[in-house]
This record gives sequence, C-alpha cells and structure tokens, in this order.
Amino acid sequence: MALKATVYKASINVADMTRQVYIDHTVTLAQHPSETEQRLMLRLLAWTLYADERLQFTKGLCDESEPELWIKNYSDEIELWVELGLPDDKRIKKACTQSKHVVLFTYGDNAAAAWKASLLNKLHPYKNLTVINVMDEVLDAAAAASSRNMSIQATIEDGQVWFSIGEMVISIQPDMWKTGEAK
Repeated sequence: MALKATVYKASINVADMTRQVYIDHTVTLAQHPSETEQRLMLRLLAWTLYADERLQFTKGLCDESEPELWIKNYSDEIELWVELGLPDDKRIKKACTQSKHVVLFTYGDNAAAAWKASLLNKLHPYKNLTVINVMDEVLDAAAAASSRNMSIQATIEDGQVWFSIGEMVISIQPDMWKTGEAK
C-alpha cells in the first residue's frame, strides 16, 4: 500500500517592506511521503519571499516538468519559476528558457557548497536566474516549529527576514549566490 501525503495548512501574513507587498493568505500543502519537514518549510519560506496572490504550489516532486511554485499569467506563460534543491544545469536551462524569472533555493549545507563549487560559475549566461542558499540550521528551526495547522508571519526588509511560526521567531539572512532579473 502506497504512503499518502500529509496535508498542512498555513495562514500566512507577509509584510515585505522592500517590494511593498502586504498579503494575508491561506495555503494548503501536501507533504510528499519522501519530503522532509525541512524541505516543506523551505517551500513555505520561498512562498513568503515571493508572496503574490497568483503564486501557486505545483505538483513539484510528483511531476518533474513543473517547479515547486510558479506564477503563470493569463496567456499561460510562466512569469516566475521557483525551484528547490541542487538541480543539474539541464534543469536550470529548461527553467530559464521557459520562464521570465527563475529562483532557485539551495539547501543542505555540505551538498550545496559542493554544488556551488562545481556548477555556479556555469550559470552566468542565465541572466534571469536568482540563486539563494538557506542554511540547514534555519530549516531545522522552522521544521521544529511546524505543525499541520500553522500561523506564519513574515516581515521582510533590506534582505533580512523575520519568519514567525506561532511563538517562535527565526531571523533569516538568505545567502544570495546569484541575482537575476526577469527577462
């Protein structure tokens, strides 16, 4: 018998002073049986950093043709492609050619450092690619505070993120490895 996904619900309040975005939104996520709580929380953090009413979670792990999150316009063009992990350069090229802006969130301290050393220099041609690394200790703290029904508050200003889950507040300074612009 196949394992079933675990459903999480999060009420998210985002105050992004940098982009002048203020959103109250409720999201429902399915945690794939092979997905860790750290990765699930990275998906939520990614959503808060790029908060938009049109930003949607996709099939992600269940469908390799889709990113973890995306924004599509009314013409079904992908405006924002959000990827998690340490993809190979073919996956990044595909994302960059199919979307106006691609954001890659890397994680896994040791593996991410090795990925950065071997691949980051090859990514300079992709002007629409942003690469952000999130440290394991941040994801571990977020996972420890997670629950199936969460209330999340995120305040973002000048590259600093205050990510609150219930009573726990995590200060996050995402490590920008590459900054890209939408095409």
